[in-house]
Amino acid sequence: MSRDTNAKTAEFDSLLPSAQLNRRAFITTLTAAGFALAVQPVQASTVINTDSAGLDTGNATVNTATGELPLYFARPAGGMKLPTVLVIQEIFGVHEHIRDVCRRLAKQGYLAIAPELYFRQGDPTKLDNVGAILSGIVSKVPDAQVMSDLDACAAWAPGHGGDAARLAITGFCWGGRITWLYAAHNPKLRAAVAWYGRLDGAPSELMPKHPLDIAGSLHAPVLGLYGGKDQGIPVVDVDAMRDALKKAGKAGELVVYPDAPHAFNADYRPSYRPTEAADGWKRMLAWFERNGV
Repeated sequence: MSRDTNAKTAEFDSLLPSAQLNRRAFITTLTAAGFALAVQPVQASTVINTDSAGLDTGNATVNTATGELPLYFARPAGGMKLPTVLVIQEIFGVHEHIRDVCRRLAKQGYLAIAPELYFRQGDPTKLDNVGAILSGIVSKVPDAQVMSDLDACAAWAPGHGGDAARLAITGFCWGGRITWLYAAHNPKLRAAVAWYGRLDGAPSELMPKHPLDIAGSLHAPVLGLYGGKDQGIPVVDVDAMRDALKKAGKAGELVVYPDAPHAFNADYRPSYRPTEAADGWKRMLAWFERNGV
């Protein structure tokens, strides 16, 4: 850890005299703080708006053992046997930014699917602050449930224009962490791109492992896109993941944009960095193509 990080650790420890925070717990605390700092009012001048001309878009549901999973999809109109990308939400759910990402991918020839992965736990659009979303919804979502829901979406895709043999995943923030986990879960996945997804954290019953724990179990190559000024994901974690992939002999690439904060692709927030976001988008499309998606 850097000197500044050590100082912050000491400050948190002084506030919690009954229990010393280990490194993972500390990172989890910083991550939550990073969300709060990143969420600001929408900046209308920078929001990317992708129209639906030439696309089939809409809402659908997927059967699961515990309910109907809602999703948003976008694909080229009339497209069949399309390469398929699962698009995983931020903590804020499938809002317009995530739907726009789906339409952007559809314009590139993909079937893009964004499932509402919190539908059993609650609706983040009904809550007015990050703390309530984290404690009231996100903390109650089991990783195993998410993996099962994504499997259901992958199974839904071939009947709705997708190609089961060309499956990829990408996710942002909370969804970036899920992207890493799904790359270790689904042996049929061809490629994954994680945007500023947390790599380490305190294990729990619902989240027993984090990306650094499963680096040696990846089935698909992962491209990780990170900000050097992310207050919740230290560069030391990115370096650790890079080393873990190399040690395990797993294909992957981690890119750090030195001056970018967390959520640098979120065009509706002041954290947006258009240069880094555009570069990341190009890298993502190239990664999918390189890996047969």
